[in-house]
Order: sequence, then C-alpha cells, then structure tokens
Amino acid sequence: MKEAPIAIAIHGGAGVLTPGLLNAQDENGIHEALRQALDAGHRVLEADGSSLDAVEASVVALEECPWFNAGKGAVFTDEGHHELDAAIMQGVDRNAGAVAGVHHVRNPVRGARAVMEHSEHVMLIGEGADRFLEEQGLPQVPNDWFDTEIRRRQWQDNRLNAGTPSLEPGHAAHRDGQDDPPKFGTVGAVALDRDGHVAAATSTGGITNKRYSRVGDTPLIGAGTWADDRSAAISATGHGEYFIRAAVAHDIAARMRHAGHDLETACHDVILQELKAFGGQGGVIAVSPDGSTELVFNTPGMYRAWRDEQGRLHTAIYAQDDRVHS
Repeated sequence: MKEAPIAIAIHGGAGVLTPGLLNAQDENGIHEALRQALDAGHRVLEADGSSLDAVEASVVALEECPWFNAGKGAVFTDEGHHELDAAIMQGVDRNAGAVAGVHHVRNPVRGARAVMEHSEHVMLIGEGADRFLEEQGLPQVPNDWFDTEIRRRQWQDNRLNAGTPSLEPGHAAHRDGQDDPPKFGTVGAVALDRDGHVAAATSTGGITNKRYSRVGDTPLIGAGTWADDRSAAISATGHGEYFIRAAVAHDIAARMRHAGHDLETACHDVILQELKAFGGQGGVIAVSPDGSTELVFNTPGMYRAWRDEQGRLHTAIYAQDDRVHS
C-alpha cells in the first residue's frame, strides 16, 4: 500500500533580489539556513508527526536565525525596539492563534500556538499578550536580545536618509523583505502530514522604523496566514497592507473551494494578477491536502525551500534559482 504523502515548504521573505546582489558567502549561508529550517519540519513529518508541529519547528528555526526578520534579527521600530507578530493555524478544524506587537517571548510562533491552545481567543496583542505568554511559561528574553548589528545599522541609516517610514508605492526600502541586502523578510512554513491535515505558520518583525504599533498581514488570519483541509495552507510575505486589503491567503483558498481552481491556478491568479494589479508586492507558499506545493511571488526573488515529490530538498533565492541538496 502506498504511503500517504507528506509535503513542506518554507519562506524567508520576498523582495528585490537579483543575482549578484549578495556575495557567495552570504548566499551559501542563506541556503544552509533554509535547508536546516526545512529539515527541522520535515523530520517531524517523517516521524508521522502533525503538520502543526512541523510548521512550528521550521518557523522556530527561522526565528532563531539572525539572517531573517523574525525573532532574533527582527527589525527595529522607530523608537528603537522590537515588536513581533506571528500566527499559526491548523486545517483540520481551522483553529488558529496569533500574537501582535509582543516584546519578550523568544519564539513568537510558540506564543501564537499558546494563544490557540490555551486561551479562548484567536489574537492577543501588546502588553496583554506579553503577560499571557509569560504566564504560559514560554521562554522570555529582554527586548534587546532580538538586536543584530545589521538591523541596527539599517534602522540608523533609514532614520538618517528617509525620515519616517512610508508604505506608499515607490518607497520599497520600507517594505517588508525589500530592503537593501543583507536584510531579510517575514518567515513562514506550510506542511501536509500523513493524516492528510495541512497547517501554516508565519512570523515577522514587521517593517523598519514602523510607528504607532503598526501591524501587517502576518498575524491576521486570512491575510498572511490560512489553513483549511478543504483547500490549502498558505503563508504570505510582502507588503502587508496590500495583503490585508486583498485577504490574500483566504482568497487563494476560497478560489479553490468555490471556483474549483487547483492550487497552482489559485496562487498564480491572486499573486500575479489580483495583488499585482493594485501595487501589492510579495509572494506565498502553499500546500494542499493532495501534496501539491506552490511557491509563487511577483518580486525578483523570494527566500524559499521545499521538498519535491521525489523527496529532494530544494533551496532558492532568486526567481531563476534552484539548489538541490542531497
């Protein structure tokens, strides 16, 4: 009897990424970080673990890696600290949890899962969320634990050169995942387990120099994160305001359920047409219950990794890029 399929994909942000933008050493480091994060989730699936555990494992690995804008390595706000957002969702019952503007939980994706499993709510924010996560016994860190020198320089340069942040078209330096290298974006994971259940998780530090406790699409269920066994699991990365306005993750799933589109068609129509038509830039990773996997973006590149149908591990940065690992 043929074994039930498993599938997993991850992303580390989409943006203006073209060959030659990064040096070879940085490229190799990114590929290795993506490989390790994908393996963290894949090991869970191979051991017949749940898709929920798998996406959490991969996102935790990305949050612990200073290359990316999530957890360690998160961008600075205008006031010089870090406000972190994350969400997680399982497709079997569409249960979900999210946190926004949290300051001290070491792994925000674990905070999102705690909200899902240990509260009657879907989203908690700010200082109230901080208190809840501390009460849950999740590892806490000083806010400056998330600092990295690259992000501090980025924050200082933006304050000197750009003043307050803008989210208007043309100000790409302030969009999630579209800063000058080596600055990276939102992270996420989607997975399918052997029981046929899908799950998604997404985590971010937001945009550099953000003010007024701005929150993007990442923790908003249906915008940056979605999972439903009747359609797909989706994790998004890009200019969050546009992803919110287009309800990107849910729109992909709704096209599959209500219009009968396959995963490929739904992802391409939303990211390459619907979103792009009114200026939204970014991408998604998605997996459906039949094991189909899509990684679609309308920017020059997206940090990403996935397992193909033969079980081979791929990592990539640019649009025309595919590094296969043994």
